[in-house]
Amino acid sequence: MSKKILIISSDHTGHGHKSITEAICEKNKNDHDVNIHVVDGFSLGGQALLGIGKLYGPITRKAENIWKMVYNISSDNPKLINRFIEGLIKDNFLKLLDEVKPDLILSVHPNFNGSILNILEERYIKIPFITLIADLVNISPLWADKRANFIISPTAEAREKCLNYGVPPENVKLIGFPVRARFFRNHANTKVHYKKDTPLKCLIMSGGEGVGNMNKIAEILLENFNCNVKIVAGRNIKLKEKLEQSLSKYRDKVEIYGFTKNIQDLMLSSDIAFTRGSPNVMFEAIATNTPMIITGALPGQEEDNPYFAEKSNLGVVCKNVKEINQIIAKLLDNDGEELNRIINCQREFINPNAAEDILNFIANYEDHSYEAAASFSYN
Repeated sequence: MSKKILIISSDHTGHGHKSITEAICEKNKNDHDVNIHVVDGFSLGGQALLGIGKLYGPITRKAENIWKMVYNISSDNPKLINRFIEGLIKDNFLKLLDEVKPDLILSVHPNFNGSILNILEERYIKIPFITLIADLVNISPLWADKRANFIISPTAEAREKCLNYGVPPENVKLIGFPVRARFFRNHANTKVHYKKDTPLKCLIMSGGEGVGNMNKIAEILLENFNCNVKIVAGRNIKLKEKLEQSLSKYRDKVEIYGFTKNIQDLMLSSDIAFTRGSPNVMFEAIATNTPMIITGALPGQEEDNPYFAEKSNLGVVCKNVKEINQIIAKLLDNDGEELNRIINCQREFINPNAAEDILNFIANYEDHSYEAAASFSYN
């Protein structure tokens, strides 16, 4: 009998949660007797909660200080946040359980861990609940609910933070960060190392919401190096239009994209990627073996991600655009010695089977205290 897994994800708070979900779902081939049902957790709260979720893009683009305040409030008051979301999603979540009758619930968004566990606990519904952390270092307590059967961690740093929050060590499993298969290289697209005196292929991106000083970075690169630049402005239409106008003088040396579903092709063809410290974007760059220059990070959950990457030699942190000339020169020195060292460290660091390992873990998880979902009603 096929095992039913309900994944609680998010379609609007960046693209990372959705990408993680896709990475797991694409591994659900014939050798897994699993039926996966995915739902946007914010949709369970009706228009009120969905509206809150859709504010993520505008706030992170235009008001980072407000985002930091929101993040700090949620971290300082996890029980309050859980109760608030529980009240909004309870009725629709119980209806969903009645329709899907899952054997296991996997949450990939912090807002739906404690809130759903509250509902299950109050209704005496015993369905195994597993959390998959989508952040790297700065872990909100919303991720670390001790009532979860297991918490899957992408990094040792995230695991340690969970332990600090009081989660038992045996309940935190370190597997890695799931990345969609198309970001990994194969025999057909092996890494071509940078060759001296050839144009440096640079990619500038900043996650799905398109933030950051892309224009200035592009100008510095194009004015000082023999390079071609591709820029991904994401969903930020105004930014794309502004870049097209201001960089038109560089003609065919620069290409500007909006939100693209083929970002892997741009990464795979680049020598260097300029990006913010988004966990999903960072790990996609690592999977494609593209050295990163990290130019910033959202306050709160992304704050320490640039230094995490630098510590593991997965990329370089650029605190100020004035440092770009020096950073690029150092990476290209001695026929790209430092660039190649980062490429080798990325290969050693990433678990290319993380998505498969996560699916195997949840597909084979057994909770002997669990009563079959079909044996009771959720209403």
